[in-house]
Amino acid sequence: MNLKHLLLSSLVLMSTSAWADPTYRLFVTNEKGNSVSVIDSRSGVVETTLEIGDRPRGIGLSPDQKTLYVALSEENAIAMVDVATLELKGKLAAGDDPETFDVHPNGNLYLSNEDDAKATVINPKTGEIIHEIRVGLEPEGVAASPTGDFVLVTSESTNMVHVIDTATHKVVANILVAARPRGLVFNNEGSLAYVSSEIGNEVAIIDMKTFTITKKVVVDLAKSKPMALKLSPDNKILYMTTGRAAKVVIMDALTLDILSTADVGKRVWGAEINRDGTRVYTANGVSNTVSVVDTATSKSIMEIEVGKAPWGLVIDD
Repeated sequence: MNLKHLLLSSLVLMSTSAWADPTYRLFVTNEKGNSVSVIDSRSGVVETTLEIGDRPRGIGLSPDQKTLYVALSEENAIAMVDVATLELKGKLAAGDDPETFDVHPNGNLYLSNEDDAKATVINPKTGEIIHEIRVGLEPEGVAASPTGDFVLVTSESTNMVHVIDTATHKVVANILVAARPRGLVFNNEGSLAYVSSEIGNEVAIIDMKTFTITKKVVVDLAKSKPMALKLSPDNKILYMTTGRAAKVVIMDALTLDILSTADVGKRVWGAEINRDGTRVYTANGVSNTVSVVDTATSKSIMEIEVGKAPWGLVIDD
Protein backbone atom coordinates (compact mmCIF):
# COMPACT_ATOMS: atom_id res chain seq x y z
CA MET A 1 0.00 0.00 0.00
CA ASN A 2 1.48 3.36 -1.02
CA LEU A 3 1.59 6.42 1.23
CA LYS A 4 -1.44 8.08 -0.39
CA HIS A 5 -3.58 5.01 0.11
CA LEU A 6 -2.31 4.60 3.69
CA LEU A 7 -3.22 8.18 4.51
CA LEU A 8 -6.64 7.77 2.91
CA SER A 9 -7.27 4.58 4.89
CA SER A 10 -6.31 6.38 8.10
CA LEU A 11 -8.71 9.21 7.31
CA VAL A 12 -11.50 6.73 6.63
CA LEU A 13 -10.84 4.94 9.93
CA MET A 14 -10.83 8.22 11.83
CA SER A 15 -14.00 9.42 10.13
CA THR A 16 -15.98 6.28 10.89
CA SER A 17 -16.06 7.23 14.55
CA ALA A 18 -17.96 10.35 13.53
CA TRP A 19 -20.52 8.46 11.49
CA ALA A 20 -24.08 8.65 12.65
CA ASP A 21 -26.04 5.48 13.31
CA PRO A 22 -27.76 4.41 10.07
CA THR A 23 -31.35 5.48 9.57
CA TYR A 24 -31.96 2.67 7.03
CA ARG A 25 -33.67 5.25 4.88
CA LEU A 26 -33.82 4.88 1.12
CA PHE A 27 -34.01 8.26 -0.61
CA VAL A 28 -35.52 8.52 -4.11
CA THR A 29 -35.55 11.59 -6.36
CA ASN A 30 -38.80 12.15 -8.26
CA GLU A 31 -37.80 14.14 -11.33
CA LYS A 32 -41.28 15.32 -12.35
CA GLY A 33 -42.65 15.42 -8.81
CA ASN A 34 -39.98 17.88 -7.61
CA SER A 35 -39.62 15.77 -4.49
CA VAL A 36 -37.67 13.10 -2.65
CA SER A 37 -39.46 10.02 -1.32
CA VAL A 38 -38.09 8.79 2.02
CA ILE A 39 -38.56 5.03 2.46
CA ASP A 40 -37.84 2.80 5.44
CA SER A 41 -35.74 0.19 3.64
CA ARG A 42 -36.55 -2.46 6.25
CA SER A 43 -40.32 -2.29 5.81
CA GLY A 44 -40.74 -0.66 2.41
CA VAL A 45 -43.01 2.00 3.93
CA VAL A 46 -42.77 5.56 2.62
CA GLU A 47 -42.06 7.66 5.72
CA THR A 48 -42.54 11.03 4.09
CA THR A 49 -42.07 13.02 0.90
CA LEU A 50 -39.76 16.05 0.85
CA GLU A 51 -40.62 18.96 -1.42
CA ILE A 52 -37.05 19.53 -2.52
CA GLY A 53 -36.95 21.80 -5.58
CA ASP A 54 -37.14 21.88 -9.37
CA ARG A 55 -36.28 18.68 -11.26
CA PRO A 56 -34.28 16.59 -8.78
CA ARG A 57 -32.14 13.90 -10.40
CA GLY A 58 -28.70 12.98 -9.03
CA ILE A 59 -28.53 12.01 -5.35
CA GLY A 60 -25.80 11.01 -2.88
CA LEU A 61 -24.58 11.02 0.70
CA SER A 62 -21.65 12.68 2.44
CA PRO A 63 -18.85 10.33 3.56
CA ASP A 64 -20.14 10.46 7.17
CA GLN A 65 -23.69 9.64 5.96
CA LYS A 66 -25.07 12.70 7.74
CA THR A 67 -25.92 14.88 4.73
CA LEU A 68 -28.04 14.03 1.71
CA TYR A 69 -27.20 15.85 -1.52
CA VAL A 70 -29.74 16.27 -4.34
CA ALA A 71 -29.02 17.80 -7.75
CA LEU A 72 -31.75 20.26 -8.78
CA SER A 73 -31.31 20.64 -12.52
CA GLU A 74 -33.73 23.53 -13.07
CA GLU A 75 -32.35 25.49 -10.11
CA ASN A 76 -28.66 24.99 -10.99
CA ALA A 77 -28.17 23.91 -7.40
CA ILE A 78 -27.43 21.06 -5.01
CA ALA A 79 -29.82 20.78 -2.07
CA MET A 80 -28.43 19.62 1.28
CA VAL A 81 -30.67 17.71 3.70
CA ASP A 82 -29.95 16.46 7.22
CA VAL A 83 -30.32 12.67 6.98
CA ALA A 84 -31.50 12.27 10.58
CA THR A 85 -33.93 15.21 10.86
CA LEU A 86 -34.81 15.57 7.14
CA GLU A 87 -34.42 19.33 7.45
CA LEU A 88 -33.15 21.32 4.47
CA LYS A 89 -29.69 22.67 5.35
CA GLY A 90 -29.32 24.91 2.31
CA LYS A 91 -28.49 24.88 -1.37
CA LEU A 92 -25.18 25.09 -3.20
CA ALA A 93 -24.64 26.88 -6.52
CA ALA A 94 -23.70 24.11 -8.94
CA GLY A 95 -23.33 25.57 -12.44
CA ASP A 96 -25.75 25.11 -15.30
CA ASP A 97 -28.03 22.04 -15.28
CA PRO A 98 -26.36 19.72 -12.77
CA GLU A 99 -27.50 16.17 -13.43
CA THR A 100 -25.40 13.44 -11.86
CA PHE A 101 -22.64 13.64 -9.27
CA ASP A 102 -20.49 11.55 -6.97
CA VAL A 103 -19.02 12.32 -3.59
CA HIS A 104 -15.23 12.05 -3.38
CA PRO A 105 -13.78 10.34 -0.27
CA ASN A 106 -12.63 13.82 0.89
CA GLY A 107 -16.24 15.06 0.79
CA ASN A 108 -16.06 17.22 -2.34
CA LEU A 109 -18.75 16.85 -4.98
CA TYR A 110 -17.87 16.09 -8.61
CA LEU A 111 -20.83 16.74 -10.87
CA SER A 112 -21.73 16.82 -14.54
CA ASN A 113 -23.17 20.00 -16.07
CA GLU A 114 -25.07 18.60 -19.02
CA ASP A 115 -25.61 21.80 -20.99
CA ASP A 116 -22.13 23.24 -20.46
CA ALA A 117 -19.95 20.24 -21.40
CA LYS A 118 -18.04 20.42 -18.13
CA ALA A 119 -17.56 18.83 -14.76
CA THR A 120 -17.69 20.98 -11.65
CA VAL A 121 -15.97 20.36 -8.31
CA ILE A 122 -17.65 21.83 -5.22
CA ASN A 123 -16.54 22.00 -1.61
CA PRO A 124 -19.90 21.57 0.16
CA LYS A 125 -18.54 22.88 3.46
CA THR A 126 -17.73 26.29 1.99
CA GLY A 127 -19.98 26.27 -1.08
CA GLU A 128 -16.94 27.14 -3.19
CA ILE A 129 -16.69 25.92 -6.77
CA ILE A 130 -13.10 24.67 -6.73
CA HIS A 131 -12.66 23.66 -10.37
CA GLU A 132 -14.48 23.54 -13.66
CA ILE A 133 -13.18 20.89 -16.06
CA ARG A 134 -14.01 20.77 -19.75
CA VAL A 135 -15.25 17.38 -20.91
CA GLY A 136 -17.26 16.10 -23.88
CA LEU A 137 -20.77 17.00 -24.99
CA GLU A 138 -23.67 16.18 -22.68
CA PRO A 139 -21.77 14.84 -19.67
CA GLU A 140 -23.87 12.34 -17.71
CA GLY A 141 -22.44 9.71 -15.37
CA VAL A 142 -19.88 10.51 -12.67
CA ALA A 143 -17.93 8.15 -10.42
CA ALA A 144 -15.11 8.82 -7.95
CA SER A 145 -12.66 5.99 -7.35
CA PRO A 146 -12.55 4.52 -3.82
CA THR A 147 -8.91 5.59 -3.54
CA GLY A 148 -9.77 9.15 -4.55
CA ASP A 149 -7.14 9.23 -7.32
CA PHE A 150 -9.51 9.56 -10.26
CA VAL A 151 -13.00 10.66 -11.22
CA LEU A 152 -14.70 9.36 -14.35
CA VAL A 153 -17.27 11.28 -16.38
CA THR A 154 -19.27 9.92 -19.32
CA SER A 155 -20.19 12.19 -22.22
CA GLU A 156 -23.30 11.02 -24.04
CA SER A 157 -22.80 12.80 -27.36
CA THR A 158 -19.01 12.39 -27.50
CA ASN A 159 -19.23 8.67 -26.66
CA MET A 160 -16.34 8.88 -24.24
CA VAL A 161 -15.33 8.24 -20.67
CA HIS A 162 -13.10 11.06 -19.43
CA VAL A 163 -10.53 10.25 -16.74
CA ILE A 164 -9.86 13.17 -14.38
CA ASP A 165 -6.77 13.15 -12.16
CA THR A 166 -8.02 14.59 -8.86
CA ALA A 167 -4.57 15.86 -7.88
CA THR A 168 -4.37 18.18 -10.91
CA HIS A 169 -8.01 18.27 -12.01
CA LYS A 170 -6.83 17.57 -15.54
CA VAL A 171 -8.32 15.10 -17.99
CA VAL A 172 -5.57 12.50 -18.39
CA ALA A 173 -7.37 10.10 -20.73
CA ASN A 174 -10.36 9.98 -23.06
CA ILE A 175 -11.68 6.47 -23.63
CA LEU A 176 -13.94 5.85 -26.63
CA VAL A 177 -16.92 3.62 -25.81
CA ALA A 178 -20.19 2.61 -27.46
CA ALA A 179 -22.90 5.18 -28.22
CA ARG A 180 -24.41 7.26 -25.43
CA PRO A 181 -22.52 6.13 -22.31
CA ARG A 182 -24.53 6.47 -19.11
CA GLY A 183 -23.64 4.60 -15.92
CA LEU A 184 -20.33 4.10 -14.15
CA VAL A 185 -19.16 2.07 -11.18
CA PHE A 186 -15.75 1.19 -9.67
CA ASN A 187 -14.79 -2.03 -7.97
CA ASN A 188 -13.77 -1.81 -4.31
CA GLU A 189 -10.06 -1.43 -5.06
CA GLY A 190 -10.52 1.15 -7.79
CA SER A 191 -8.54 -1.03 -10.19
CA LEU A 192 -11.46 -1.58 -12.56
CA ALA A 193 -14.39 0.53 -13.70
CA TYR A 194 -17.53 -0.44 -15.58
CA VAL A 195 -19.43 1.72 -18.07
CA SER A 196 -22.84 1.20 -19.69
CA SER A 197 -23.80 2.58 -23.10
CA GLU A 198 -27.50 3.17 -23.73
CA ILE A 199 -27.71 3.34 -27.52
CA GLY A 200 -24.78 1.01 -28.12
CA ASN A 201 -26.44 -1.52 -25.77
CA GLU A 202 -23.03 -2.35 -24.38
CA VAL A 203 -21.19 -2.80 -21.10
CA ALA A 204 -17.41 -2.41 -20.90
CA ILE A 205 -14.68 -2.92 -18.30
CA ILE A 206 -11.91 -0.31 -18.00
CA ASP A 207 -8.48 -1.12 -16.56
CA MET A 208 -7.64 1.92 -14.43
CA LYS A 209 -3.89 1.34 -14.68
CA THR A 210 -3.80 1.56 -18.45
CA PHE A 211 -7.08 3.42 -19.11
CA THR A 212 -7.99 0.81 -21.70
CA ILE A 213 -11.05 -1.36 -22.24
CA THR A 214 -10.26 -4.97 -21.40
CA LYS A 215 -13.69 -6.48 -21.99
CA LYS A 216 -16.95 -5.41 -23.61
CA VAL A 217 -20.20 -7.13 -24.54
CA VAL A 218 -23.40 -6.28 -26.31
CA VAL A 219 -26.32 -7.01 -23.98
CA ASP A 220 -28.42 -9.86 -25.39
CA LEU A 221 -31.81 -8.66 -24.20
CA ALA A 222 -34.75 -7.30 -26.17
CA LYS A 223 -35.35 -3.53 -25.83
CA SER A 224 -32.28 -3.17 -23.58
CA LYS A 225 -31.06 0.37 -22.94
CA PRO A 226 -28.20 0.00 -20.40
CA MET A 227 -28.35 2.59 -17.64
CA ALA A 228 -27.27 2.40 -13.98
CA LEU A 229 -24.62 -0.02 -12.70
CA LYS A 230 -24.03 -1.46 -9.23
CA LEU A 231 -21.55 -4.07 -8.00
CA SER A 232 -22.09 -6.63 -5.26
CA PRO A 233 -19.99 -6.05 -2.11
CA ASP A 234 -17.61 -8.85 -3.13
CA ASN A 235 -17.20 -7.40 -6.67
CA LYS A 236 -18.37 -10.65 -8.26
CA ILE A 237 -21.81 -9.62 -9.58
CA LEU A 238 -22.73 -6.63 -11.72
CA TYR A 239 -26.30 -5.32 -11.68
CA MET A 240 -27.53 -3.14 -14.53
CA THR A 241 -30.82 -1.39 -15.20
CA THR A 242 -32.12 -1.49 -18.77
CA GLY A 243 -34.61 1.33 -19.32
CA ARG A 244 -37.37 0.18 -21.69
CA ALA A 245 -36.58 -3.51 -21.16
CA ALA A 246 -38.01 -3.16 -17.61
CA LYS A 247 -35.46 -5.56 -16.19
CA VAL A 248 -32.34 -5.67 -14.05
CA VAL A 249 -29.63 -7.66 -15.79
CA ILE A 250 -27.45 -9.68 -13.42
CA MET A 251 -23.99 -10.36 -14.83
CA ASP A 252 -20.75 -12.06 -13.89
CA ALA A 253 -18.51 -9.07 -13.18
CA LEU A 254 -15.43 -10.79 -14.63
CA THR A 255 -16.82 -12.27 -17.84
CA LEU A 256 -19.90 -10.05 -18.29
CA ASP A 257 -21.96 -13.16 -18.96
CA ILE A 258 -25.66 -12.73 -18.11
CA LEU A 259 -26.51 -14.94 -15.14
CA SER A 260 -30.16 -13.98 -14.78
CA THR A 261 -32.61 -11.10 -15.02
CA ALA A 262 -35.19 -9.61 -12.67
CA ASP A 263 -38.47 -8.09 -13.84
CA VAL A 264 -39.02 -4.59 -12.45
CA GLY A 265 -41.06 -1.50 -13.35
CA LYS A 266 -41.32 0.44 -16.60
CA ARG A 267 -38.42 2.62 -17.78
CA VAL A 268 -36.13 1.44 -15.01
CA TRP A 269 -33.40 4.00 -14.50
CA GLY A 270 -31.46 4.48 -11.28
CA ALA A 271 -30.26 1.69 -9.00
CA GLU A 272 -28.91 1.21 -5.50
CA ILE A 273 -27.65 -1.80 -3.56
CA ASN A 274 -27.71 -2.16 0.20
CA ARG A 275 -24.57 -2.62 2.27
CA ASP A 276 -24.78 -6.40 2.61
CA GLY A 277 -25.75 -6.93 -1.03
CA THR A 278 -29.06 -8.69 -0.33
CA ARG A 279 -31.28 -6.09 -2.03
CA VAL A 280 -31.09 -4.04 -5.20
CA TYR A 281 -33.46 -1.09 -5.50
CA THR A 282 -34.52 0.43 -8.82
CA ALA A 283 -36.24 3.69 -9.80
CA ASN A 284 -38.93 2.97 -12.38
CA GLY A 285 -39.60 6.26 -14.14
CA VAL A 286 -42.85 5.41 -15.92
CA SER A 287 -44.33 3.11 -13.28
CA ASN A 288 -43.65 5.71 -10.55
CA THR A 289 -42.41 2.92 -8.31
CA VAL A 290 -39.31 1.52 -6.68
CA SER A 291 -38.69 -2.20 -7.15
CA VAL A 292 -36.94 -4.22 -4.44
CA VAL A 293 -34.97 -7.12 -5.91
CA ASP A 294 -33.90 -10.03 -3.72
CA THR A 295 -30.39 -10.83 -4.96
CA ALA A 296 -30.56 -14.43 -3.70
CA THR A 297 -33.51 -15.25 -5.97
CA SER A 298 -33.12 -12.53 -8.64
CA LYS A 299 -36.77 -11.61 -8.20
CA SER A 300 -38.57 -8.40 -7.31
CA ILE A 301 -40.23 -8.94 -3.94
CA MET A 302 -41.85 -5.53 -3.52
CA GLU A 303 -43.07 -2.56 -5.54
CA ILE A 304 -43.20 0.74 -3.63
CA GLU A 305 -45.23 3.66 -4.96
CA VAL A 306 -43.27 6.92 -4.90
CA GLY A 307 -43.53 10.29 -6.66
CA LYS A 308 -43.72 11.12 -10.35
CA ALA A 309 -40.84 9.91 -12.53
CA PRO A 310 -38.40 8.47 -9.94
CA TRP A 311 -34.84 8.93 -11.17
CA GLY A 312 -32.08 8.24 -8.61
CA LEU A 313 -31.66 6.43 -5.29
CA VAL A 314 -29.29 6.27 -2.35
CA ILE A 315 -29.51 4.30 0.91
CA ASP A 316 -28.27 5.18 4.39
CA ASP A 317 -27.47 1.79 5.91
